[in-house]
Amino acid sequence: MRVLLSTTGSRGDVEPLVALAVRLRELGAEVRMAAPPESGERLAEFGVPLVPIGESARAKTNTKTPPSPKDGARFSADAIATQFEQVPAAAEGCDAVVATGMLAAAVAVRSVAEKAGIPYFYAFHCPIFLPSPHYAPPPPLGEPPAPPGTDIRSLWARNSQSAFRRFGAALNGGRAAIGLPPVEDIFDYGYTGHPLLAADPTLAPLQPTDLEAVQTGGWVLPDERPLSPELEEFLAAGEPPVYVGFGSLRAPEDVAKVSVEAVRAQGRRMILSRGWADLTLIDDEADCFAVGEVNHQALFRRVAAVVHHGGVGTTTAAARAGAPQVVVPQIADQPYFAGRVAELGVGVAHEGRTPSVDSLSAALVTALSPETRARAAEVAGSIRTDGAAVAAKLVLDAVNQGSTERGTT
Repeated sequence: MRVLLSTTGSRGDVEPLVALAVRLRELGAEVRMAAPPESGERLAEFGVPLVPIGESARAKTNTKTPPSPKDGARFSADAIATQFEQVPAAAEGCDAVVATGMLAAAVAVRSVAEKAGIPYFYAFHCPIFLPSPHYAPPPPLGEPPAPPGTDIRSLWARNSQSAFRRFGAALNGGRAAIGLPPVEDIFDYGYTGHPLLAADPTLAPLQPTDLEAVQTGGWVLPDERPLSPELEEFLAAGEPPVYVGFGSLRAPEDVAKVSVEAVRAQGRRMILSRGWADLTLIDDEADCFAVGEVNHQALFRRVAAVVHHGGVGTTTAAARAGAPQVVVPQIADQPYFAGRVAELGVGVAHEGRTPSVDSLSAALVTALSPETRARAAEVAGSIRTDGAAVAAKLVLDAVNQGSTERGTT
């Protein structure tokens, strides 16, 4: 059996699919991945063939100004057109397609699968995107809040209508070009009736939804990569440092300077992750060290706390390591994970996207307390490690048993 994995995002979107790819291969499947071109180096480490799709995700992130709502609509339309143009060749000869990430791209990928008659699966990494009568959705991108008192069903309908306004025309134009009928409900089509929730039940418990969703646990793999000799030397030279990193995001303004000052105010050393924002240290003092790509599983076990943006991958890695967290959420599902970190007592949800020295110092006081450290160690034992294996078996069993409609789940 051949399975195509598809995503359009950054390293945080690609990494879970790498884990799924490895587990699918262990069950006898052949796997290829359709993803942005910069994913190639990481996929090569596992021998997963890459079909480069579209332009660099990092180049889109490293713009001088954040995208406007109008830019977002254009990006969605471009992503849809790219999937229609490039995914058919990637899907040729495949028996199933698994997509994650941006809904605009995923609905185009599902359309390609539908045209080819290939079973299609969609996976979330956060439960707040699963339509439910029990909780409200995040507000639509670039639109004002709904009137106070709007009921939950209406909020979900509003979001779906917003998605249709933003990229429904682009989607249905692509579908018409390959002989498919139009889609009227973006959410219903994009999410499928049986999505997978690729997130840990402790960190992101699945609530009742309108869909027959299955929570598999997070899709992670053991990371055996060693830390660099220079980093090992820094770690050995003093007490455990505080790690600060914002992954592939555009980092908050002056966050490197603010972080160094806040961490020093606690009498701690610091490790700064450069990330896609290319963050740099403010001086050459020996109490700070900058890193690029690094094994979070190995590093987070040896730090005093992790200050980060709240992406599901970083949140899960810190939780598994028992490291207290300060989450400074920026976009999308990150406020949710910040809230869960606070609710679980394993860290602090920073209020606002741009920390000051005072606000980050206050958060670190709580995160570095013995109580938070003890709670983080307790929760670490509950974080599952089998999510990718569970998902791989579910996908292959569904295809082998013919329990999915062709091109759908």
